[in-house]
Amino acid sequence: MPHTIRQIADALGAQAEGALDLVVTGAAEPQAAAPDQLALAMDPRYGDGIGKGRAQAAVVWPGADWRAMGLKAAIFAPRGRLAMAGLTRLLDPGPDLAPGLHALAVVHPSAQVGEGAAIGPFVVIGRGAVIGPRARIASHVSIAEGARIGADALILQGVRIGARVSIGDRFICQPGAVIGADGFSFVTPEKSGVEEIRETLGSRAEIKDQSWTRIHSLGAVSIGDDVEIGANVCIDRGTIRDTVIGAGTKLDNLVHIGHNVQVGRDCLLCGQVGIAGSARIGDRVVMGGQCGVNDNIFVGDDVICGGATKIFTNAPAGRVLLGYPAVKMETHVEMQKALRRLPRLAGRVADLEKAMAPPPTDRGTGDV
Repeated sequence: MPHTIRQIADALGAQAEGALDLVVTGAAEPQAAAPDQLALAMDPRYGDGIGKGRAQAAVVWPGADWRAMGLKAAIFAPRGRLAMAGLTRLLDPGPDLAPGLHALAVVHPSAQVGEGAAIGPFVVIGRGAVIGPRARIASHVSIAEGARIGADALILQGVRIGARVSIGDRFICQPGAVIGADGFSFVTPEKSGVEEIRETLGSRAEIKDQSWTRIHSLGAVSIGDDVEIGANVCIDRGTIRDTVIGAGTKLDNLVHIGHNVQVGRDCLLCGQVGIAGSARIGDRVVMGGQCGVNDNIFVGDDVICGGATKIFTNAPAGRVLLGYPAVKMETHVEMQKALRRLPRLAGRVADLEKAMAPPPTDRGTGDV
């Protein structure tokens, strides 16, 4: 839908100047913007791009000389990415889901579907499931028996939600996610090699044949309000108690949450993060891509982990971690500096060894 500059500025709570009744139909990078598009140049680095495009209006940084850029109107964004959040929310039409229940959806007679919901084709909703009002569920989603989903959910194509899973309001789930699969939990009749290694830290007395016996998952998954789940995320159900994802937490694509894991509120877990069973993650924890967390440990509130960090022991609240295994970021930086100095150090040691070596022994025959 088209919007005036005034409408956009009001939605963002931002200051605007110029022709505020100018209408735009979308947004674009400065150099690619058409006359009916809003150029996004919230940083001076992108200002030169406006002259290469054809935009008449732009979102710019505070103090920008927008008239000199040839613009007719400007919106000022003190915090560019925050303005981007509001602007994209305003301009995003969302998925095209027809209201009501599609003729090709299968809904168990005992299931409850809230008022104003949109249920797409080939959706299957199981016995006793509850779908909140205004939920939007795209094609090929399956929601198993006893699952409960709050108001205003958006669940996209191919999502699988298991039995007894409980999800709060304003849930967003990208295609292909699986919530509530059985946990990966097995045991051997005798002490396994893994148990032995954990006790001895590497020593093995004897290698024996072993087989794995399945531990079934009786728990489910409990997810708070305002949680977002990326594409192909997997969240396993708990063994006895539920696996928990706290309110406001965001999971990127391909994140795996193991059985019994407790993730706090407002966490941000980036792509390919893996959290092993029964780990506990505090509130507002941020993990870069490919971070890993060992089972049965605790990561405190407000911990920040750089990409590919591997956490094997408890992490105190507020710690900034990096590396494999995880250490304080400043320690990791010093370790990397020392590592880069190793070749030069090795050369110096070789020179010292050569200088300190005793002279060769004279092995001549001497006088006859």
